[in-house]
Amino acid sequence: MKFAQRVFATAGVWGLLVLSPLYFLFDEISHKNPPAITHPEFFYGFVSVALAWQVAFLVIASDPVRYRLLMVPAMLEKFGYVGSVLVLFGQGRLPASSLIFAGTDFLLGVLFAVSFVRVGRQALAVAAQR
Repeated sequence: MKFAQRVFATAGVWGLLVLSPLYFLFDEISHKNPPAITHPEFFYGFVSVALAWQVAFLVIASDPVRYRLLMVPAMLEKFGYVGSVLVLFGQGRLPASSLIFAGTDFLLGVLFAVSFVRVGRQALAVAAQR
């Protein structure tokens, strides 16, 4: 259980640190990555939803056994982003530098999956002892 707590706490803190600055980088991103962002509601909506997931990761870290089922959508969040980046990169719509964050999310997704399995085994072992 300590493993899952550490994984999800680290993911939550990392995500908060990496995503929060995006609220202040809208114009910078538009200038450095043309064309400019034409639908700011999608941009800010993405940031808001992504930040909400970071809080969910911290909630999962607080009690991995209780919130084990939330690990499934957490994995979907990570692997969904990775899949999207890989498809866009394959289409030539993203630079190779985008693969760095996708790689980080892939690693976290794998660690989420390992946590899911380990917490399940631990819960079964505890239940068997009762």
